[in-house]
Amino acid sequence: MLVQLLRTILIILIAYYLIKFFMRYVAPFILRYFVRKAQMQHQNTSSNRSHQGDMHIEYNEQHKGNKSSLGEYVDYEEVTEEKSNNHHHA
Repeated sequence: MLVQLLRTILIILIAYYLIKFFMRYVAPFILRYFVRKAQMQHQNTSSNRSHQGDMHIEYNEQHKGNKSSLGEYVDYEEVTEEKSNNHHHA
Protein backbone atom coordinates (compact mmCIF):
# COMPACT_ATOMS: atom_id res chain seq x y z
CA MET A 1 0.00 0.00 0.00
CA LEU A 2 2.73 2.48 0.97
CA VAL A 3 4.83 1.44 -2.01
CA GLN A 4 1.94 2.14 -4.42
CA LEU A 5 1.38 5.56 -2.84
CA LEU A 6 5.05 6.49 -3.17
CA ARG A 7 5.09 5.17 -6.74
CA THR A 8 2.02 7.30 -7.64
CA ILE A 9 3.54 10.42 -6.06
CA LEU A 10 6.80 9.80 -7.94
CA ILE A 11 4.95 9.41 -11.26
CA ILE A 12 3.02 12.63 -10.64
CA LEU A 13 6.23 14.54 -9.81
CA ILE A 14 8.03 13.18 -12.89
CA ALA A 15 5.06 14.10 -15.10
CA TYR A 16 4.94 17.58 -13.53
CA TYR A 17 8.63 18.26 -14.17
CA LEU A 18 8.48 16.85 -17.70
CA ILE A 19 5.56 19.15 -18.55
CA LYS A 20 7.34 22.08 -16.91
CA PHE A 21 10.52 21.34 -18.91
CA PHE A 22 8.53 20.96 -22.11
CA MET A 23 6.65 24.25 -21.63
CA ARG A 24 9.79 26.17 -20.76
CA TYR A 25 12.26 24.86 -23.37
CA VAL A 26 10.48 22.95 -26.13
CA ALA A 27 7.17 24.82 -26.56
CA PRO A 28 8.79 28.18 -27.52
CA PHE A 29 10.62 26.51 -30.42
CA ILE A 30 7.42 24.92 -31.66
CA LEU A 31 5.51 28.21 -31.34
CA ARG A 32 8.25 30.09 -33.22
CA TYR A 33 8.06 27.53 -36.01
CA PHE A 34 4.30 28.01 -36.42
CA VAL A 35 4.55 31.81 -36.17
CA ARG A 36 7.24 31.92 -38.87
CA LYS A 37 5.20 29.58 -41.05
CA ALA A 38 2.14 31.83 -40.65
CA GLN A 39 4.22 34.93 -41.45
CA MET A 40 5.60 33.33 -44.61
CA GLN A 41 2.11 32.31 -45.66
CA HIS A 42 0.84 35.85 -45.02
CA GLN A 43 3.70 37.37 -47.03
CA ASN A 44 3.01 35.01 -49.91
CA THR A 45 -0.67 35.89 -50.04
CA SER A 46 -0.02 39.64 -49.71
CA SER A 47 2.65 39.56 -52.44
CA ASN A 48 0.09 38.09 -54.85
CA ARG A 49 -1.89 41.32 -54.70
CA SER A 50 -1.07 43.88 -57.36
CA HIS A 51 -0.85 47.08 -55.31
CA GLN A 52 -1.48 47.96 -51.72
CA GLY A 53 -4.81 49.71 -51.31
CA ASP A 54 -6.30 48.49 -54.60
CA MET A 55 -9.83 47.20 -54.39
CA HIS A 56 -11.21 44.31 -56.41
CA ILE A 57 -14.98 43.87 -56.61
CA GLU A 58 -16.56 40.71 -57.94
CA TYR A 59 -20.16 40.94 -59.06
CA ASN A 60 -22.63 38.13 -58.63
CA GLU A 61 -24.26 37.64 -62.04
CA GLN A 62 -26.82 35.19 -60.70
CA HIS A 63 -29.84 37.56 -60.67
CA LYS A 64 -28.96 39.52 -63.81
CA GLY A 65 -31.80 39.43 -66.31
CA ASN A 66 -34.22 37.72 -63.94
CA LYS A 67 -35.72 40.71 -62.15
CA SER A 68 -38.97 38.92 -61.24
CA SER A 69 -37.16 36.81 -58.66
CA LEU A 70 -36.26 39.95 -56.71
CA GLY A 71 -39.89 40.48 -55.64
CA GLU A 72 -42.86 42.59 -56.62
CA TYR A 73 -43.15 46.36 -56.17
CA VAL A 74 -46.09 47.29 -53.96
CA ASP A 75 -47.34 50.86 -53.96
CA TYR A 76 -48.46 52.12 -50.59
CA GLU A 77 -50.27 55.14 -49.19
CA GLU A 78 -48.97 56.85 -46.09
CA VAL A 79 -51.55 57.12 -43.31
CA THR A 80 -51.50 60.42 -41.44
CA GLU A 81 -53.08 61.26 -38.08
CA GLU A 82 -55.84 63.26 -39.77
CA LYS A 83 -57.00 60.31 -41.88
CA SER A 84 -56.74 57.81 -39.02
CA ASN A 85 -58.86 60.00 -36.69
CA ASN A 86 -61.65 60.29 -39.29
CA HIS A 87 -61.86 56.52 -39.71
CA HIS A 88 -62.17 55.85 -36.00
CA HIS A 89 -65.04 58.29 -35.42
CA ALA A 90 -67.10 57.41 -38.47
